[in-house]
Amino acid sequence: MAKKKAKKKAAKGKEVLVVASKVKAYVKSKKMMTSSDAIGALSDVVYATLDAGIKRTKANRRSTLKPQDL
Repeated sequence: MAKKKAKKKAAKGKEVLVVASKVKAYVKSKKMMTSSDAIGALSDVVYATLDAGIKRTKANRRSTLKPQDL
């Protein structure tokens, strides 16, 4: 039987929001390597940034997240 590929998760069981292959390719283009847990950590940063932006959007009584909210 073939093994099912598990989806990578960020902290607290959240889905990873970044494209791992793109991140790894970018890091490699800078002559660096990517650790196995860097993608999850980066995704956590994205979640935190989005959460802060959503909070600011709501505070401004809007429903559209804009670049200035980030």
